[in-house]
Amino acid sequence: MSSHEQLEHAEHAEHAAHSNKKIALVIALLALGLAISETLGKSAQTTALTDNIKSSDTWAFFQAKTIRQTTLRTAAESMALVAPTVSNDEAKAAMTKQIDAWRKTVARYESEPETNEGRKELMARAQAAEHDRDHQLAKYHAYEFASAAYQIGIVLASAAVITSIIALAYAAVALGIFGVVFTGIGIFAPEAMHDAMHWLEHLSHASGTH
Repeated sequence: MSSHEQLEHAEHAEHAAHSNKKIALVIALLALGLAISETLGKSAQTTALTDNIKSSDTWAFFQAKTIRQTTLRTAAESMALVAPTVSNDEAKAAMTKQIDAWRKTVARYESEPETNEGRKELMARAQAAEHDRDHQLAKYHAYEFASAAYQIGIVLASAAVITSIIALAYAAVALGIFGVVFTGIGIFAPEAMHDAMHWLEHLSHASGTH
């Protein structure tokens, strides 16, 4: 091998080593992004599960209150029909007192701001928990897209080191940017992800009807 060829070979090796260092940096950044998105995604998923349990428990409490309220309302209405037919004034007064007590309890079951456990308050709490759950699920889905982008990017960047195909490295960088965008969506605007998926689903159904 001539000295010129040796010099050329050395320059080529140096250039390859320099490119590999850049790709290694890309892989490190992709791995960092993956770690962040995975951590955020796991946190969002856990919070969504907690909110879902909270919503289910609150709705169950709401249903129990509804059953008790319906039972007492029916009892009060039944006794209100019977009371006028009672001739004993003392018994009639006792029945009237009981009817009033039941109706007050029915009203308390409907709304009780003091304890925040009336049907009206329970419904608001359950709906708020559902909203929080959906918000966390939207974040989780965005982080899942980000994680997938980072993972594929790492694979392509690793392949670029082995094959020396620079196009793979550029594709890995593009996927890294894609991952950053979806991580940002998960942090700052998760509803945008949910709205986009809902719009695509609606568009798909609309296309299927034609």
